[in-house]
Amino acid sequence: MAPNPVSPGMGGDQRVGLGSTRFSLPTLGQSLVWRSQCLARGHALPRPKLGPHLEFPAPLPAAARTFPRPGGAGRSRPALGARPGWAPPLELWPGGGRQGRGGGGCSPGRAGRPFHVCKRSRTPRPTRAARAPHCVRATLLAAPMAFRGWRPPPPPLLLLLLWVTGQAAPVAGLGSDAELQIERRFVPDECPRTVRSGDFVRYHYVGTFPDGQKFDSSYDRDSTFNVFVGKGQLITGMDQALVGMCVNERRFVKIPPKLAYGSEGVSGVIPPNSVLHFDVLLMDIWNSEDQVQIHTYFKPPSCPRTIQVSDFVRYHYNGTFLDGTLFDSSHNRMKTYDTYVGIGWLIPGMDKGLLGMCVGEKRIITIPPFLAYGEDGDGKDIPGQASLVFDVALLDLHNPKDSISIENKVVPENCERISQSGDFLRYHYNGTLLDGTLFDSSYSRNRTFDTYIGQGYVIPGLDEGLLGVCIGEKRRIVVPPHLGYGEEGRGNIPGSAVLVFDIHVIDFHNPSDSISITSHYKPPDCSVLSKKGDYLKYHYNASLLDGTLLDSTWNLGKTYNIVLGSGQVVLGMDMGLREMCVGEKRTVIIPPHLGYGEAGVDGEVPGSAVLVFDIELLELVAGLPEGYMFIWNGEVSPNLFEEIDKDGNGEVLLEEFSEYIHAQVASGKGKLAPGFDAELVVKNMFTNQDRNGDGKVTAEEFKLKDQEAKHDEL
Repeated sequence: MAPNPVSPGMGGDQRVGLGSTRFSLPTLGQSLVWRSQCLARGHALPRPKLGPHLEFPAPLPAAARTFPRPGGAGRSRPALGARPGWAPPLELWPGGGRQGRGGGGCSPGRAGRPFHVCKRSRTPRPTRAARAPHCVRATLLAAPMAFRGWRPPPPPLLLLLLWVTGQAAPVAGLGSDAELQIERRFVPDECPRTVRSGDFVRYHYVGTFPDGQKFDSSYDRDSTFNVFVGKGQLITGMDQALVGMCVNERRFVKIPPKLAYGSEGVSGVIPPNSVLHFDVLLMDIWNSEDQVQIHTYFKPPSCPRTIQVSDFVRYHYNGTFLDGTLFDSSHNRMKTYDTYVGIGWLIPGMDKGLLGMCVGEKRIITIPPFLAYGEDGDGKDIPGQASLVFDVALLDLHNPKDSISIENKVVPENCERISQSGDFLRYHYNGTLLDGTLFDSSYSRNRTFDTYIGQGYVIPGLDEGLLGVCIGEKRRIVVPPHLGYGEEGRGNIPGSAVLVFDIHVIDFHNPSDSISITSHYKPPDCSVLSKKGDYLKYHYNASLLDGTLLDSTWNLGKTYNIVLGSGQVVLGMDMGLREMCVGEKRTVIIPPHLGYGEAGVDGEVPGSAVLVFDIELLELVAGLPEGYMFIWNGEVSPNLFEEIDKDGNGEVLLEEFSEYIHAQVASGKGKLAPGFDAELVVKNMFTNQDRNGDGKVTAEEFKLKDQEAKHDEL
């Protein structure tokens, strides 16, 4: 049989490891129960023949053919198919661990994982069906074993090393043997931890003879060599040389024969009395007593809440090995990792490492493999027995039981009214994620967001959060995703995102609102009150409810003049100017449905805006009775038509009619409706008399309204 490749430890397959005895042995951290029991009972084991297989030409005692189960002492069974007093030559096939990902060999198996003791065979490893009639199934137990009333024998791997080298193994440690030469070719600037006896390490190596000839390399297998240090699973020289190394440190080690394979060597691979050179690069180190390590390098000044079990979080991370090699990054995917914490959705180490984080906090979480992906890795990017380092930045945090939270920033001293369901609100807002990332802003559009509240027009969290606000109030509303945009998100809002809205309420009203009038001053004599048809002159300041000034007649230096009830102002202003006396000052608040409505006035009045007018009435000219445009102040001439028809042709033209009416107004005998263009009023009066529309009024067409003589109108 061709010699097997050599690697520096004892593998879980037929390949013999560098630095090991050259026998195929079980996975690290375990004991060969059958050998240990033989030694414990004082049965002599013959010196094995060196080669690719471990042969026992003499039968094993019956006691050596029982295999305790992991449950404890007293639970044993005879080897399957064994005849009393006889055992065939044995070949060991480990059933635990993973050679492929572990790289050369010593992937620690789990306690209780079986291996097979089979008859020696020159053929490749048999299939389960082929070896079933001839194999004995044994169980490996993690050392040290803890059977009640049972004391562990000397480590069998150490005994095997002693048989091979013929010398006592020195105590593992850097420089413990003067003939061992170690050159530290590279030492990283930071070395928070060094290898100690009992640690598990993953490293790359190149093994050569003094003449430079390579006899083995982990790089050729594209996998690190994984092994415990100081437990006799390596040749003595390598066990000593690894102690004190840092992750990413590179050492050149010269191991004399007595600390390697001695005077016998390895047939066809290592000549007798060979000095071995190893170029070693340490990739990983951990210990079975390790816990999750947390290093917080940034914590925000304010930390109102930390991660608890069952919280849902969104975070970014870079995942690396201890040597700094990147294996995964959420940043590269431009998408956070979103998950529950503490309920088994994550590897145990990450579940533990995230607890207690604040939003905005950044920490480094170092996880040993037994709290990560263990001896099997993840099957893709993470090898077995790898320590993992996660650089985590927490962006978001909530619990499915959360409701909205409200923080009042500014509350006006005078709050006469608070919003209720069914009100229509206009407000500005900045919308951010918990980490401060802005996703929307009404300020950037220079336009308020206008909506009804409590009726499902906005997300549930805002529907609730906008209730009970005052005009002018500023508040912060934090909305969990189940009251926001849920797992799917929307636009640039990620799924499962907590939303933060900083709200400034500009105004609100209810569609059932009418105008509000507050009189601030009335003169002592306030008997003449404005009514429909009166001609008014007044000053005003127009503003929004938040105080934003829209317009002012005082700034323009002239009054605003209207005929009340003629449709010259919005309906709310028309209502607000009634029953007002000259000199009075009042404030009129007008809801948008009585103002400029949803459309507003482009560039001047926002849509759906509540308006505030501060008014002072300066002049009032009494108007005509409703429906009249001209009245006589005295008796009407019985020959009125003849007086208007000065040329006596029986027809009155517009020019004649206009000249007569203006003469009556000038003499005080008649009065036109104030506030209107006189020529338009006269033309309208003439049109009313020209009943056939021929441009002239005849005596038959000319008629007066049947009213009191002093209020007759044409």
